[in-house]
Amino acid sequence: MNSANICYNNLYYNIISINSGISCKKAVISMAEMITLLVFILILCTCILKDFSILLALFLGLICFIAYSLYKKYTFIQIGKMLLSGLMEAKTILVVFSLIGMLTALWRAGGTIPFIIYHTLSLIDSRFFVMFAFLLCSLVSSLTGTAFGTVSTMGIICMITGRALGIPAFHLGGAILSGVFVGDRCSPMSSSALLVSELTGSDIYTNIKNMVKTSYIPFIFTAAFYAASSYVATSSSVSTDRVAIFAENFNLNPWVILPALVIVALAICKYNIKVTIIWSIISGIVICMYFQGMSLSELFSCLIYGYHAENGQLARLIDGGGLVSMGNTMAIIAISSSYFGIFRNTKLLDGIKQWSNMIARRSSNFAAVLVVSIITAALSCNQTLATMLTYEITNNIVPDGKQLAIYLENTVILVSALIPWSIAAVFPLSTVGAPTSSIIYAVYLYAVPLWNLFISFMDYHRYKRAMEA
Repeated sequence: MNSANICYNNLYYNIISINSGISCKKAVISMAEMITLLVFILILCTCILKDFSILLALFLGLICFIAYSLYKKYTFIQIGKMLLSGLMEAKTILVVFSLIGMLTALWRAGGTIPFIIYHTLSLIDSRFFVMFAFLLCSLVSSLTGTAFGTVSTMGIICMITGRALGIPAFHLGGAILSGVFVGDRCSPMSSSALLVSELTGSDIYTNIKNMVKTSYIPFIFTAAFYAASSYVATSSSVSTDRVAIFAENFNLNPWVILPALVIVALAICKYNIKVTIIWSIISGIVICMYFQGMSLSELFSCLIYGYHAENGQLARLIDGGGLVSMGNTMAIIAISSSYFGIFRNTKLLDGIKQWSNMIARRSSNFAAVLVVSIITAALSCNQTLATMLTYEITNNIVPDGKQLAIYLENTVILVSALIPWSIAAVFPLSTVGAPTSSIIYAVYLYAVPLWNLFISFMDYHRYKRAMEA
């Protein structure tokens, strides 16, 4: 009898040991994922606190993810293919950014931006200019469907005009950042809206109707907030005397507005964004040569290095643009996009997927998508990758494609612009010369997710009470 008990006990403990070994193996994998992500987050936080370049953080993060891939038994050749596949996802974005850099330089040098500023100042009360900046950027982004295109045109105009009026860059940057993302999620020409539509298999025009329904209250609140806060922040009346320097240094013939009209007209006609920008560049070159008297060598230098005025006062208002100005932004996109290949093949984020399911069960589906979007936006550092990862992690939580499309538009598309090291925040703010702290003042980017989070909790508790009854 004792021998039988001993054999039974040995068998029992052997089974327990085998199960424990399997569990330990899973735990090791889970721990490795956790350590990798924590190290990356620590690197990001350290670089931000020490004011180091975000490129350094992304490069060190890339080393971390490569190390994790090696731990998962991938070869260097396989890892190289992963990185290349992720980079190829961003090739179109890199081309567009190069074109935008040249476009903004020509708009400065050709007098397009000075013309718009000089002839619109007399129509605007500076006490409400921050609100006007938000509304103008919202309008242009809705027409063109591009946040980056809008910030590179109307955003720059609003910032330069506002600075000429003495309005703090902090306020202007927040209003511009809010406005450029209104159309980024509500325009049929928006690349992010098209991406969400393709990922979820939903109709883009149905999505846009739903997006308007779920954001018109936050939009009204944001406009009212900017009207009230900007009224307090400024008190001077608008006078073209403050920007007379533009008329003194540029030929402000009405034809110089042509490059801007080309952008708007071709965008309304739904031309490809690259084609649209190229035509604006061509018209800008003609304007620079004919009306501003620039030589070919000056034009080439302007396209590569940006516009630089000889007058110091003018330079403070309008210098910038050029291909070189996009170098830092393009490097951020290239490195962060290469992450996607590793995330997709190594299943590094599978633990987050299980965690998001738990959040959805204990609160609301929208809350789960929102939390995941914050994590993916922080890890991926760009809107496109964050959207792909959020969809991949949450599509089992929200199987209805139409509903998930709205959740993605109301979370990750906007949340990406609230991450200080994300390209969705870095590019707009650096383009207009606003401080990173302007994110705090980007009210619309907070209002939409928070309003929809409130609605989702109301619906969740209403459903819960109905089930209990």
